[in-house]
Amino acid sequence: MVQNSDEKQWQLDTRRMGDDLLEVSCAGRWCMDQDLPPAEEVVSELGNTLRLSFNTAQLSAWDTGFLAFLRAVLRLCEERGVDVDQEGLPKGVRHLLAMAAAVPEQKAAKRDSDGQNLFFQVGAATIAFFRGAPEMLRFLGEITLSFGRLFRGQAHFRLSDLWWEIEEVGPRALVIVSVISFLVGLILAYLGADQLRLVGAQIFIADLVAIGMVREIGALMTGIIIAGRTGAAFAAQLGTMQVNEEIDAFKTLGISPIDFLVLPRMLALMLMVPLLTLYAGFVGMLAGMLVSAAIFDIGTFEYYIETLRALELKHFLVGLSKGSVYGAMVAYAGCLRGMQCGRSAESVGEAATSAVVTGILLITISASIMTIIFYRLGI
Repeated sequence: MVQNSDEKQWQLDTRRMGDDLLEVSCAGRWCMDQDLPPAEEVVSELGNTLRLSFNTAQLSAWDTGFLAFLRAVLRLCEERGVDVDQEGLPKGVRHLLAMAAAVPEQKAAKRDSDGQNLFFQVGAATIAFFRGAPEMLRFLGEITLSFGRLFRGQAHFRLSDLWWEIEEVGPRALVIVSVISFLVGLILAYLGADQLRLVGAQIFIADLVAIGMVREIGALMTGIIIAGRTGAAFAAQLGTMQVNEEIDAFKTLGISPIDFLVLPRMLALMLMVPLLTLYAGFVGMLAGMLVSAAIFDIGTFEYYIETLRALELKHFLVGLSKGSVYGAMVAYAGCLRGMQCGRSAESVGEAATSAVVTGILLITISASIMTIIFYRLGI
């Protein structure tokens, strides 16, 4: 018998009802304002017992403190393979325990730091990547089929959603794209001029900035900006819809979530990112012109003529093609992580973070592949 010394006492007693049954008697007041006993006191009495039952006939009051005690006992018994009979518990207690057992434990509710060293994390990330690869390919296949339905005129989505997404990912992103592109063009001009002036060729700053911004850096920086701004937003939007079971409602109504939710976002980014890339290139060239005129005493008209001489149509086509691919990669990553989102608020944040990381990774991989291809083709 274990007994509390307060006036409002709780009592805990264990007795054997045979070789394989242990009865746990809980009497008195079991509330959180008391120093309740740990569950280990019950488990220590189990020995080789295979079954455990409760007797609460003398229980006068209880609250969540009693429930926490019982949950801990049930968890320890489950780990030891002990069968628990809950018939002796009050009906309300049994109902609450059943509800608690029906809800899966959230990842945030339990953090296991054992073995969380660098090698463990790298291994876990590698395993997660290979396990997620089939899901990524399946989602890519669904998007491909959705585009096929679009070309056949069978895809179902609202044009108003498409125009809203175009406005959101295009015009509303001009400010941040302008600032970043201007600063990148500024940096590129300074770095190039620092080396070119050693041989008296400062005029070629125009070539460096123009080709670099239009062909490579404009598309790359725009893709990264959109990944952080729009890719995370896509994942958060779709993740929230997943939490609220709105996507399940679409499926129940026979509406394809890929057509209705993913396709407009894919189209919006594939259409607008190339235009933002072109705009970023011009802003970067403007920054290079300002640096050349203010610091290196290169005339504006001279810079303009040299820029026209350096740029060719193929440079614009390469930049636009890369921008379109980067937009598709960002939309794919954002929608993928949003559709994979779990059912908790924490999962929405994780989906947004994962969308940004995945989008930037896909941009980097596609940039490398396309650069090699264009180089081999002599473009």
